[in-house]
Amino acid sequence: MTDQDGVVSLADVRRGADKSAADALKSEHWARLSHAADMAQFVGNWLDIQCRALDGVVRGVVVLRASENAAFSPAAVWPEAIEGSPRLAAVVERALSQRGVALDSGNRSNRQEPVFIAHPLLVDDELFGAVGLELAGRNDAAVHAAVQQLGWGMGWLASLAHRKSFTSKARLVTVLELVATALRHARFQAAATAVATDLATMFGCERVSIGFMKGRQIQVLALSHSASFSHKSNLVRAIEAVMDEAADQLATVVVPPRQGGPFQVTRAHQALAQQLGIGAVCTVPLTVGSQVLGALVLELPAGSDFDARTVELCEHAAQLVGPVLDVKRKDDRWLLQKAADSARTQLRHLLGPRHTGLKLGVGLSLLLLLFFAVAEGDYRVSADASLEGTVQRAVTAALPGYISEARVRAGDVVRAGDLLAVLDDRDLQLERSRLSGQLAQRESEYSQALAERQRAKLRMLDAQLAQVKAQVFLVDDQLKRTRVTAPFDAVVVKGDLSQSLGAPVERGNVLFELAPLDSYRIIMKVDERDIPAVLVQQRGLLALTSMPREEIALVVEKITPVSVVEQGRNFFRVEASAQGATAQLRPGMEGVAKIHIERRNLFWIWTHKLGHWLRLWFWAWWP
Repeated sequence: MTDQDGVVSLADVRRGADKSAADALKSEHWARLSHAADMAQFVGNWLDIQCRALDGVVRGVVVLRASENAAFSPAAVWPEAIEGSPRLAAVVERALSQRGVALDSGNRSNRQEPVFIAHPLLVDDELFGAVGLELAGRNDAAVHAAVQQLGWGMGWLASLAHRKSFTSKARLVTVLELVATALRHARFQAAATAVATDLATMFGCERVSIGFMKGRQIQVLALSHSASFSHKSNLVRAIEAVMDEAADQLATVVVPPRQGGPFQVTRAHQALAQQLGIGAVCTVPLTVGSQVLGALVLELPAGSDFDARTVELCEHAAQLVGPVLDVKRKDDRWLLQKAADSARTQLRHLLGPRHTGLKLGVGLSLLLLLFFAVAEGDYRVSADASLEGTVQRAVTAALPGYISEARVRAGDVVRAGDLLAVLDDRDLQLERSRLSGQLAQRESEYSQALAERQRAKLRMLDAQLAQVKAQVFLVDDQLKRTRVTAPFDAVVVKGDLSQSLGAPVERGNVLFELAPLDSYRIIMKVDERDIPAVLVQQRGLLALTSMPREEIALVVEKITPVSVVEQGRNFFRVEASAQGATAQLRPGMEGVAKIHIERRNLFWIWTHKLGHWLRLWFWAWWP
């Protein structure tokens, strides 16, 4: 019958169960158990019946748990107010841990020693509790019979546990089905109507109404089995009064009131019930925390009433379905209404308690706005700028020839008289040698004619001699021009002949472009929106890309009234002179120039461009 640990398997116990004995016990005690008001009374009556039906029971205990995660605790003891037994508690613990019948018979040689029995309560292989009994000393056959009879009686507790579990799961399924119905529809009106219709069908209601807060009152937005209705009808107004009455009390209101319930104001509920001739009205507020979102009204036909279980199920459904419907209702609003509601919410947060961060942020923003509305700063026009030499001179070839030497190239700094390039002068040297020979010959002939006093010949030779000297002078001048020199201290802006040695050049070809080192002008590209504020003689600063830490003073000298289009924008060319230029400046440098206009309001400085664009845009679209 028992193993070494004193545990009897449930299969062995139930295998010998006599069905006729179980039916007799069921019929004998049916009346007493069926009249139990609650679970505690049911368990107490059951334990009393079991202990009186068995011979020699000293004490008994039923251990149950209220929920899945709760601990096991005594639900009933027999006889009442009896002290507990450590050995009985140990047997019950062993039965719970081993999920089987546990025995503690002590020393079986002593027939007077008590026997302790514990039987687990298993429903669908789920442990709900255990029953423990202490019996006076008896033989093994009597112990086996007691275990069998206890097993027959456990069916009542198993039925109670199964019914309680099924009811809890059914409620959960019902609530989840209502939530699924609300989520199934994309629009609020369809979702609210579907939920109201499901509730009316589920509880057999004549009508179910769902309303949400609008301003300070609740407005009915959905009725069961009704796609549309008039908000001004007497019925809808009466239902809205019922919703407001429950919302003001922040509690579920049931009419007729339940026995033993709290005192509540039910004037509107009573009026609705009398007006429509219905049996009962139940109103459940839809809330999120302490905030009332709306209300749910259920109406039963005459002769019906709401029991506590139905009201509890409605409250659970309202707690989950209410926020879901409220989210859909808010999503269906117009964009302007959403913005207005959000503004009102933020205003309530700003003027109400808490929300310190929001109040601090708004306060700082107002202070900054006030500061920028009063404070003034320098209004300056910014523009891209580049450096050019005040005088940019081209060095050209004075005569045709070939490049013989190239001493400098673009970027080099030269002084006045420095050699820039040399042209090939061999042809000129040969020509000068020929002319030098002719000059010597004419001078010899002139000396001979002078000695012979030939006046006519002297006059002719004198003219030929002057001609040859002029030709020699011309060749000498051309020889000088083969050496290209710098006319002033400058920087070579353009020109690199080092890759063109031996190349021919013609008279007038540009060899180099030079710019002075001590005189620059600044070319600015001012946007057409800013050009009206720029005037001649205005001052400003220039920051070059290569020298961002050094600011160069400038003075506006000329505004060219011709625009240039670059990158889809119009710019005007503004020329300015650099004041106090440094030696590091070079033509071609680029940077950003800022022209000082006057002192103006900081807020205007930062927003005037946006204001100009908006004015132009409105003017373009205004009829």
